[in-house]
Amino acid sequence: MTMDGPNTTGSRRPRRRLAALTATLAIGALALSACAESQREDDGGGGGDSDVDSTFIFAASSDPQSLDPAFASDGESFRVSRQIFEGLVGVESGTPDPEPLLAESWDQSEDGLSYTFDLKEGVTFHDGTEFNAEAVCANFDRWFNFEGIQQAESVGYYYNALFKGYADSPENAVYEACSADDELTATVTLAKPFAGFIASLSLPAFAMQSPTAMEEFGADDISGTEEAPVLSEYATGHPVGTGPFKFESWQTGQQIELSAYEDYWGEQGQVQEIIFRVIDDPTTRRQSLEAGDIDGYDLVAPADTASLKDKGFNVMARDPFTILYLGFNHKIEELSDPLVRQAIAHAIDKEALVAQTLPEGTETATQFIPDSVNGYNDDVTEYEYDPEKAKDLLAEAGYEDGFELDFNYPTGVSRPYMPTPEQVFSNISAQLEEVGITVSPQPNKWSPDYLDRIQGGADHGIHLLGWTGDYNDTDNFVGVFFGGQKPEFGFENKELFDKLAEARKIPDVEEQTPLYEEINADIAEFLPAIPLAHPAPSLGFSPRVESYPVSPVNDEVFNEIVLSE
Repeated sequence: MTMDGPNTTGSRRPRRRLAALTATLAIGALALSACAESQREDDGGGGGDSDVDSTFIFAASSDPQSLDPAFASDGESFRVSRQIFEGLVGVESGTPDPEPLLAESWDQSEDGLSYTFDLKEGVTFHDGTEFNAEAVCANFDRWFNFEGIQQAESVGYYYNALFKGYADSPENAVYEACSADDELTATVTLAKPFAGFIASLSLPAFAMQSPTAMEEFGADDISGTEEAPVLSEYATGHPVGTGPFKFESWQTGQQIELSAYEDYWGEQGQVQEIIFRVIDDPTTRRQSLEAGDIDGYDLVAPADTASLKDKGFNVMARDPFTILYLGFNHKIEELSDPLVRQAIAHAIDKEALVAQTLPEGTETATQFIPDSVNGYNDDVTEYEYDPEKAKDLLAEAGYEDGFELDFNYPTGVSRPYMPTPEQVFSNISAQLEEVGITVSPQPNKWSPDYLDRIQGGADHGIHLLGWTGDYNDTDNFVGVFFGGQKPEFGFENKELFDKLAEARKIPDVEEQTPLYEEINADIAEFLPAIPLAHPAPSLGFSPRVESYPVSPVNDEVFNEIVLSE
C-alpha cells in the first residue's frame, strides 16, 4: 500500500467509475445489435455533447456473479459495481493506490485501531436516500453481522478474507464497531490493527449501498448452498449506490443496461447510457467490434492484437498487476506429497506457456506477487523446466508409472490473467502428459459453476485460477490466497498462516518488508500452488474512443471516456 503516512487527507476530483461487466452467453448477441443501434438513434447525443453518440456498448464475457458487490468476488461483477456504487475510498487514476472518494479525508489513531472519516456533503443514493454517517455504519454493521451462508467463501468472499470474523465469531474479527459522530463524520473502530484497511476500502465489496433499498428488497435473503447460493431480489435486480450510473435492467445471458444518475454529485461525462452486451466467445467479441456492433471489449486475445491495430482500432494494455496460477487441492493424496507438487512444477515450461497462450508483455512468475509489490524476493526457490527431473521426482514419490489427475478449468470466459483458458489448459495438459501424468479434463462454465466448485468444496484437483490485484498491498495477494485454510487448496500450515497474520498488522512498510520476503520464500518452498505468469491484459476499442482511463486494478470509469463521435 502506498500512502503518505497514517494521517491521510485530501480531496478527490469528481469522476465516474467504469463498468466493463461480463456475462456468460453469446446467444442473442446479434439480435441485440439492432436493438442497440435503435437505442443510439433514439438517444441522439444524450448528455454533455449533442454531436456525440452517448450510448456506449461494451462486450462482457460473462454475467456478473452478483449485482450486490458484498456478495461477489469476480472482476465481472466488480466492473458493473464500480459504475453503480462508490466507497469511502477510491483509487488514484492510473495506479493501484488509494485516494479519497465518498470520504473527503480521514484520520488514523496512533495505535491503528480507530479511523475517523469526514464525508462528502450533498451525496444521495439513487433511490433518494441521503448518504451520511448513519449509512456508513449501516454498511459496516451489515458486513459484520453476516451469518450462515453469507459467511461462506463463495458468497461473502472479501469480508471473510480481510476482516476474518463476524459478530457471532468475534475472536478473530478485525472490525469492532462504527459510530455516527455527526451527520458527516463516522468513526470505525478495529479490534486489531490491519495495515491494509484504508486501501481495502477501495474494493467494490466495501462500497456504500442504500440501507433503504437493502431492507426493501431483502439484500441479505440468500438461500441455497455454499456451492450453489441463490441470491436475493436486491442482488439480481435492485442494486442502489451513489455512483454515476444507476441500474436499469438485466437480461441474463444477454445484456445489462445502466443510465446516468441525474443527481450524481460529480461530473457527468459524455457517456449517458451503458449497455453491457453478453458475448462469451473471444472471436465473436472481436468480430462484433470490427462490425461496429460494440464500442469496446476487455481481454483481447493475444493473437488478435496486431490485427486490430492494423485495422485502425485502439488497443490499450494495462500494466501487469496480475497472477495466473495452477492450484493444487492438497486433499488429493498425490497432491499432498511435496515431491509430486515439485514434479508438476518442473514439468511446466512457463516460457512456452506465455509465448503460446498469453498477451504480449506478460512476464513469467516465480512468486504470487508482481515485482512492484512490497516483499518481492529475488532469492525464492525456483523450479526450472526439466521434464527428466519431474519424472525422477514422481518415481521417488512412488509414481514411476504416473497417475491420473483431474484438471479443472473454466470455459466460456476470459479473465485478465487468462484471456483463453482452454488454450492454457491444453498447453499445460500436454506438458504433464509428457512426464506421465494422465489428465482427466474437468471443464465448467465460469459463473457460477466453476468458482463454486473450486472455492466452495473439495471436488476438484489441479485447477486454473488467478488474481488481478485490487490495491497495492502484499496481503491482497498472498494473504488472500494463503492466509488461512481454504477449500480451494485444502492444506493446513499454521506457521504460514501465523506469519501472514503478523505481517498484515504491521503498519510500517519498511518493517513489513523483511517478513513478507521471508513469507514469499516459504511459499515458494512449500509450493501450495504454482505461480505461472503475470499477464498484461489488453482492451480493444472503436476508433471513436479517443481516450480510456486504463487502470492496473480495473478501476476504470466510463465518464472519463473521451469520444469523437
